[in-house]
Amino acid sequence: MTENVTTPSASSRQKFRKWLLVLSFVLLPITLVYISPIIILMGAAEGIATGSMILFIANFFLSLVVARLWCGWLCPMGAWQEICSPVMKHTVQEGWRNSVKYLVTALWLALLAFLFFRAGGIRAVNPFYSTDHGLSITSLAPVVVVIVIFALIFTVAYFMGRRGFCHVFCPVAALMIAGRKIRNLIGWPALQLDADASRCIDCNRCSRECPMGLDVHDMVREEKMENAECIVCAGCADTCPEGAIRYGWARK
Repeated sequence: MTENVTTPSASSRQKFRKWLLVLSFVLLPITLVYISPIIILMGAAEGIATGSMILFIANFFLSLVVARLWCGWLCPMGAWQEICSPVMKHTVQEGWRNSVKYLVTALWLALLAFLFFRAGGIRAVNPFYSTDHGLSITSLAPVVVVIVIFALIFTVAYFMGRRGFCHVFCPVAALMIAGRKIRNLIGWPALQLDADASRCIDCNRCSRECPMGLDVHDMVREEKMENAECIVCAGCADTCPEGAIRYGWARK
């Protein structure tokens, strides 16, 4: 049985979520290095566990309890895609596109292991690796890199669909999905969505609101809310006029 999470109001929760995403985007000059899988590889080549590696590991363990909360509430790359969402006219199709990120992540992990092995293992931990006094961007060159990165993310999302980069390429997403699968296998209490199909009036507002472009309406009708691509943003729960979707803590 799901225990509903009490909030001041559904609309205020989504406003808070979107402001958090905007803040995460604005803070990129500070945080970019800490969320970069490339920086992790650069550090591994020197035998250094970087701040970004620590964050990736932390997200994996957090996913055992809160699923992909990072994606829905804090990720600046996700924030960028939601900012651009008005021009994203379609959703990511089911099938091979959603599987590409697992191959990307497997190759990235293999390269990471190889680089650490060649460097003689983890010889140091440096949370501020590749930063300038803790800042990620302090000169023009990184700004150009950021522009290229965000142009690439926008292009992927534009052609693949809403939050297309999250669906298709993001290694953080794949790691958190793995964590969620472990939780589902064991079944301890965790953050999740639950649905009551009897309360659904087929308005489809849940599907239209979903930033990942999921067919939430069908998920509600089948009362199967667990979906690897769900970022537990609660947009569907907060937009449902009948309260057919609940957001809370429960055992699987």
